[in-house]
Amino acid sequence: MMIRTALLALGLCAVALPALAQDQQVLPARPGMPITNRPEPDEQIVAGLSRDNIGITTSFDGSQILIYGAIKREKPEPEGQKLAVIVTLEGPLGPVTIRKKSREFGIWVNTASVGVAAAPSYYAVATSGPLGDILDRRTDTQQRISIPLAMRAFSGPITVDDSIPFTEALVDIRKEQGLYKLETGGVHIVDNTLFRADFALPANLTEGDYKTRIFLLRDGKLVDKYQSAIEVRKVGLERWLYTLAHENAALYGLLSLALAVFAGWAAAAIFRFVR
Repeated sequence: MMIRTALLALGLCAVALPALAQDQQVLPARPGMPITNRPEPDEQIVAGLSRDNIGITTSFDGSQILIYGAIKREKPEPEGQKLAVIVTLEGPLGPVTIRKKSREFGIWVNTASVGVAAAPSYYAVATSGPLGDILDRRTDTQQRISIPLAMRAFSGPITVDDSIPFTEALVDIRKEQGLYKLETGGVHIVDNTLFRADFALPANLTEGDYKTRIFLLRDGKLVDKYQSAIEVRKVGLERWLYTLAHENAALYGLLSLALAVFAGWAAAAIFRFVR
């Protein structure tokens, strides 16, 4: 009886061990990309950034970012399929309320509003060709590449019949501010292998983590994608003032008042001296 029990236990272990080993198998991760279960494509993106952090100082007036890379191939390039590359740079997400003003009884008042739960503070898209020619609608919807699709969801109940004019207005406003951009032809491809995209970042950047994404497409369909991050932080005096204002508002207010009083006294003294 003991022998039969031992043999049964050994048999169960022999069945369980391969299954356990299979469950614990770890797939290698590509640089800049999370671990996935999908097989590696025949064409892969190998990319880098000119810098992965930006410091915002009191004299910050914008910055330049170069995103570059190459297409690694395991087999000859497919013929008859149009190659395209799209690069996006996305700032921190945040809620936004879009309000419509109407004239009521001679006064301009807010008559309707739409809330967006997560809109990027900055969003730039650089492409190797016209977006409508190199990206199909399904891929755009799945990956949220184009500017209108970068906004994640609406917040609260929608009380208007058509929300599209509201989101279009937000896009137009942020385009005027230099925060939303579509750079057609902004990605330069050399010999269907090397590529680069330059981004000019404005001075009014929001602090936080920025996400870069690179999409490799054939005939509008996704072949491979790559993702990395850029850290944007206030530094120096700008960081000290920001921290003081948010963590010790009373002291910040007293210092601001003292500075205003001193500036007024100094201006009066200079004026008396000039007279």
